[in-house]
Amino acid sequence: MALNQIDVGSLAVDAQSLDKLRNQAKQSPQDALKAAAQQFETVFINMMMKSMRDATPQDGMFDNEQTKMFTGMLDQQLAQDMSKRGMGLADIMVRQLSRSLPVATTSPTITSNSNAIPSAYKVDMQQTFVDKLKAPAEQASRNTGIPAHLILGQAALESGWGKREIKMADGSTSYNLFGIKAGKDWNGKVAEVATTEYQNGVASKQVARFRAYDNYNQAFQDYAKLLSDNPRYANTLGQGDGKAFAQALQQSGYATDPHYADKLVNVIGSISARA
Repeated sequence: MALNQIDVGSLAVDAQSLDKLRNQAKQSPQDALKAAAQQFETVFINMMMKSMRDATPQDGMFDNEQTKMFTGMLDQQLAQDMSKRGMGLADIMVRQLSRSLPVATTSPTITSNSNAIPSAYKVDMQQTFVDKLKAPAEQASRNTGIPAHLILGQAALESGWGKREIKMADGSTSYNLFGIKAGKDWNGKVAEVATTEYQNGVASKQVARFRAYDNYNQAFQDYAKLLSDNPRYANTLGQGDGKAFAQALQQSGYATDPHYADKLVNVIGSISARA
């Protein structure tokens, strides 16, 4: 049965609860996601119970429009009570949406003009990324003289805020947040993945070998060593300005993307607000 065939009064969602959910998303996106999932579970249970009622013969001597109305009200209350106790559907939705919500997924109960939960959750994801990697970034900063928020900005750009980390063949992470490739003098672990490279401004897919580490601390230490030991990155050391740092990296040939510096400046702006 289509959702729009259900009486509006049977839904657990109304204008007041939507406003409350939007406000909650600004303060605690994860709690708002749980509330949205529970509301969807309530709607699902109500639909299921209504389908069961419709499949039951209703031509008895006590069946009339009044009894149908009160039965519908009872089913709505039962659906809400069952959802509060939980059938497991809401928990499954929370786990699934927690992985995919930041970019494209919307809440099942927020439609039309509201995208509060995705945007709020995206901010929360970025803050989590900063909090998790702030300490190793500060250590790399001490080794290079580059402010930690600039280093974090590059890690965020290269890894999509941790969502596009380079993976090993078995699906585990390589901890390589900076897209550092494995040259002939690299003796550590290697991850081979497809990547986008630019030649004369034209993008093409290539399979490349990337360095792999045992943890994020090793990744940041190796990044600091690369910038400190390789003469081509000398102009990046000690840079305190985000734009100057980004331009120095692009001029040094760190990435082939012709828009790398501009992209990095934008991400650094987001990092500065959270670091």
